[in-house]
Amino acid sequence: MTIEEEVAGLLQQKRLTIATAESCTGGLVAARLVSVPGVSEVFMEGLVTYSNQAKMRLLGVKEATLASFGAVSRETAVEMAEGGRRQAETDVCISTTGIAGPDGGTEEKPVGLVYMACCVNGRTAVKRCQFSGDRQQIRGQAAETALALVRSCLLAEPETLAEENQGRGEN
Repeated sequence: MTIEEEVAGLLQQKRLTIATAESCTGGLVAARLVSVPGVSEVFMEGLVTYSNQAKMRLLGVKEATLASFGAVSRETAVEMAEGGRRQAETDVCISTTGIAGPDGGTEEKPVGLVYMACCVNGRTAVKRCQFSGDRQQIRGQAAETALALVRSCLLAEPETLAEENQGRGEN
């Protein structure tokens, strides 16, 4: 079973919907999800927000965040995932932002640096990755790792919901 099949199955089992908010992966995460038959039950939309203007306009990433931390940052990845989830009105959103190369890297932010964030019902997990290879290899590794992050967040979800509900007297 592929990772995208696992993710689609978990989403269906938990009756959760998902959207993607992608920059460096350029729609690869969405493409992998839509390769799964029946995923239309849970996959709502994918946004490719390559420019900073698109990140701000479509996902609500703050201009101050981009100015302070840059497009390739933990902070931007979080705002992309949380904004994508709000915009698409889904339970889950996965975001990717990074430097696929071959140009654009710096000593501080080298080619292959990718941040991804997965927001599930308002709780966000972030992952920083350093991939190697050419542009397509980096993008492919980022898409694979983003799907793995979604899977791990979905597998942790029952405990997360139980913790949230304990404080409100819900079961």
